[in-house]
Amino acid sequence: MSVDITLLKRLRNETSASIADCRKALEETNSDYKKALLWLQKHGIEKAEKKGDRKTSQGLIECYIHQNGRVGAMIEILCETDFVARTSEFKTLAHEISMQVVAMNPKGVDSLLKQEYIRDSSKTIGSLIKETIAKLGENIVLKKIQRFEIGQ
Repeated sequence: MSVDITLLKRLRNETSASIADCRKALEETNSDYKKALLWLQKHGIEKAEKKGDRKTSQGLIECYIHQNGRVGAMIEILCETDFVARTSEFKTLAHEISMQVVAMNPKGVDSLLKQEYIRDSSKTIGSLIKETIAKLGENIVLKKIQRFEIGQ
């Protein structure tokens, strides 16, 4: 089945999924763009779950200080390679998670992973991490979080 190249490019730009995955998603859904997005999301989560046992020895320490300077957070987030740790997607994920820690004050990593993402309530932080795993192709582990607040 031939795939509309315009749809393929649009899907690739929006999801950052591989061209092969985008093509397969469009083929499996008879070029229905919305269904292809859902197919990629489901497929990405399945891929992410398969990578869960991989060793994570690289990563970032990310800090976020709220603009009032009275509350901040520091997180340790790990991946498999330093190459992925330097990507903008990984850095963005780390920043978003540290902002989430400041905003929602989770009790620990496990409770943070279950929280609704502050920018999109249809996602949890855990699903946000899985989406990034699917995009980057490496296991990602949120190792530690710490929140600081003046007077607490």
